[in-house]
Amino acid sequence: MTVGLVISAPASGVGKTTLTLALARAWRNRGLRVQCLKSGPDYIDPAFHAVATGRPSVNLDSWAMASDAIVHLASRGADADLVLAEGSMGLFDGVAARGVSGTGATADIAEMTGWPVLLVIDPSGQAQTAAAIAAGLRDFRTGVRLAGVVLNRVASARHEALVRDAMAGAGVAVFGALPRHAEIALPKRHLGLVQAEEQAEIDGLIDEAARFVANHVDLDAVLQSAGAWAPQPSARGLDIMPPGQRIALARDAAFSFVYPHMLEAWRAAGAEVVTFSPLADESPDADADVCWLPGGYPELHAGRLAANRRFLDGVRAFAGTKPVHGECGGYMVLGAALTDADGARHEMVGLLGLETSYAKRRMHLGYRLAELAAPMPGYGSGARLRGHEFHYSTIISQPDTPLAVVRDATGTVVAETGSRRGHATGTFFHLIAEDR
Repeated sequence: MTVGLVISAPASGVGKTTLTLALARAWRNRGLRVQCLKSGPDYIDPAFHAVATGRPSVNLDSWAMASDAIVHLASRGADADLVLAEGSMGLFDGVAARGVSGTGATADIAEMTGWPVLLVIDPSGQAQTAAAIAAGLRDFRTGVRLAGVVLNRVASARHEALVRDAMAGAGVAVFGALPRHAEIALPKRHLGLVQAEEQAEIDGLIDEAARFVANHVDLDAVLQSAGAWAPQPSARGLDIMPPGQRIALARDAAFSFVYPHMLEAWRAAGAEVVTFSPLADESPDADADVCWLPGGYPELHAGRLAANRRFLDGVRAFAGTKPVHGECGGYMVLGAALTDADGARHEMVGLLGLETSYAKRRMHLGYRLAELAAPMPGYGSGARLRGHEFHYSTIISQPDTPLAVVRDATGTVVAETGSRRGHATGTFFHLIAEDR
């Protein structure tokens, strides 16, 4: 029998990812098949999940995805013993206006699946108040069930006792208490955690976290609190069209932000994905129908990319006859130039006139609904696309014809319209699903 849990918290930065990875690895070490999922538009955590479990993870997004698509994606856990869905931000944090099947809040996924919520509570700077927070989250929304809590970063045995007593008084189960342990903290950078493939020591860190958590958390009690789950097959599935039959996909440490469900949907529709590495100075497969540059961290490698002539010339040659599309960082690389955080300007591919700069950081964050003014690979003019934007670059120049009218989750038009010129298109948002 498969059981499921949602791991959430009152806020970001409390330790959801570390606990998710530790629990997944601890149960895997006990011989259980564990499937991880990620609620919300996150490109990095699913790769960590895959390392911890040995199984690919995918994103579930109630703002951008229909409920049957979410059920379809979650059903990959049907052959597992346990499904762990890691939340984003706080349990009920989403956008103000409802999207396709919710606001993007983790609570949407918990209610949709029926899985109880395991809360990570950081009681630093408080004691009994932590119980009030847990009880408030438990009672805030009918249909969302609380399994219990794990306390993180507990200062002392006395501190733990105070919090436990208050939780017991509020009727909230405490499955464990983790003292501060800086050694298992995962490295971070401006868009979140450093990517799994960039950390040679990640497997050892997860093993250490698993041992640490197993020593301080009642794993059997947590497992017993999970909800039984028998997923119903979805007739519709993902319903995502690939941008071509043979897709040349940029894939390395600079270009890694592509949602796993997109790649799976492309392949399921019969497309062939052929990867190439711009950082290794590789060019796209000339026999491909389309070239796709996803987002990532090109700003960290701008000098190297600017010097890789085979890559630059190869993309330019490809775009002479066939479509090339870039998302966020990929869009910036298709532009004229990118200025890094140190103020150095690097010439990029130049298929579009876009110029961006990281010298003065400005955060762009949020869901996006785009209506295409012209075709892009896989979609015709007038198509409505749902995605998510997250970067710190500033637009210096965006002179080309806009690709789309782009709105945020409130319906407000944003300046990041994307661009088109010849066979090249680009968007600042990362595509999640077509709006149907």
